Amino acid sequence: MSELRNDFLYSKEHEWVQTVGEDTVRIGITEFAQHQLGDIVFVELPDLEASVKAEDSIGTIESVKTVSDLFSPVSGTIVAVNEALQDSPELVNSSPYEEGWMIEIRVDGDVTAALSTLLNADAYLKHTEE
Repeated sequence: MSELRNDFLYSKEHEWVQTVGEDTVRIGITEFAQHQLGDIVFVELPDLEASVKAEDSIGTIESVKTVSDLFSPVSGTIVAVNEALQDSPELVNSSPYEEGWMIEIRVDGDVTAALSTLLNADAYLKHTEE
């Protein structure tokens, strides 16, 4: 069983979302997703200040098995990128919820409304069991 954080929200595409400010969220991939991918060898992330739309591809994650798209769970502007992943992409495997975070987005519009489409931990767990 993969670790889930009850204070995080989750997308059906296996991204986690943590509120880190009044209008800012931090995003990464779930432990379930990193386990499915296997050893992460490269992470391509968007540029700072890039504008992103919910459900759009915002980068890629390459593992020894495959290359997968990273999707934005919310619309907004990239305000931080985890530069450590350039030299140490394996942080996504060893610490998906702490050191392996990927980006921070300043959410466009109503944050509560933007997050309302995401899953809580219980709903995400059910999704992964389907």
